[in-house]
Amino acid sequence: MKRSFLSTLAVASAFGAAAQADLYHVSDEAQESMPLKWTAGVSFTYDDNVNPTAVGPGADDETISANPYVGLSFVSITPQTTWDVYARVGAIYYFDEPEALGSEDLYGQARAGVNFTHRVSERLRFSSRNFISYELEPDYSYGYATSRQVGEYLYWQTDNSVGYRWTERLATYTGFQLNGLDYDSSVPNSDRFTWTVYNQFRYQLTPQTVLTADYRYSETSGNDLASDSTNHYLLVGGEHRFSPNTIMIARVGAQFREVDGPGSEDSTDPYAELMFNTRVNEQFMIKSFLRYGVEDYDTVVAAGFPVALTEFDTRKTLRIGVSGEYEVSQMLSVFGGVDYIMTDYEDGRLAGTPLPYAGSPSEDLVNAYVGLSVKFTQNLFGDFSYNFTDSNSDLPSRSYDRNRVSVGVRAEF
Repeated sequence: MKRSFLSTLAVASAFGAAAQADLYHVSDEAQESMPLKWTAGVSFTYDDNVNPTAVGPGADDETISANPYVGLSFVSITPQTTWDVYARVGAIYYFDEPEALGSEDLYGQARAGVNFTHRVSERLRFSSRNFISYELEPDYSYGYATSRQVGEYLYWQTDNSVGYRWTERLATYTGFQLNGLDYDSSVPNSDRFTWTVYNQFRYQLTPQTVLTADYRYSETSGNDLASDSTNHYLLVGGEHRFSPNTIMIARVGAQFREVDGPGSEDSTDPYAELMFNTRVNEQFMIKSFLRYGVEDYDTVVAAGFPVALTEFDTRKTLRIGVSGEYEVSQMLSVFGGVDYIMTDYEDGRLAGTPLPYAGSPSEDLVNAYVGLSVKFTQNLFGDFSYNFTDSNSDLPSRSYDRNRVSVGVRAEF
């Protein structure tokens, strides 16, 4: 019972950060050490709509880009402490500079993460998950982006928690989380800073099932015309291992929201999150997630006729994602996935004023991709992928189609 219950604590630690970071992430902490590994590669991408939200010059602009990068990763595990570290630095260079206002021909790209777990005793453990990225393209699996912006963004997050097993069946996880989203000056009203404290009660119902009850409190600060907000979450749920390679994690409950803008009102809305990962066999793996709630991002948008900056207190968002990978042979793997984001804007007013906005625009985005990876030698790999994005929006200049084709090669050593 002890070993099984401690493993469920590890899942809780991973999932706590995942609720606001990588929505696909459900796996336990690393199980074995890995020596330092370096990766270096380059890919070339054809993009038929590089700035899909541009109006006038740059609209429907197509171009070819090069994306060189280097990365490293390693895992160190001792009986008490686990370190999982990774980093990647690269660039996007457009051979023909996009024409949209604010666009450049060269952008930096970087990601890094440090995950740390220390087991003080069989009952007590400390976990810290940290992530930072500086990117141009949105990553829909990270739960904050909805469309391609002209400027780069810096996103960072730290999630730190203490897990304690009070009895053979009862445990708690208590922690705090900080995250920030910062765009350059070409994307106003979009920066956010959020701090969150949370506590989760965990009850081991069976060796495979854990029941959970969560309370989360968060405060978000917006910049420029974006108002600050406060959110309370009351959630119940569970985690179930159908097999050693299949796990489901679910939470449902209520989100109580307060917005500090002029003329805003408090609201209560349903909230849900679900993740399901399975390795069907040694060759086939599937990951999926669902999240529904009111988000604090992208709340100030151009809307109405005539078009004016409008702030919406309620931005209800459903995010669904499915990805999979199939190993055809030791030399060839195929992969693919789809992300769906449905957004309803409600309780709007002219930004910075109490004047109400009567409309309730909605937006649907589908992002799908498919590709293959080829192992040429023990250290040399190639890949090819196709990505399609379709956005249907009631907001001006946010409906578009986009196709991207990429081919690349990388070396690992």
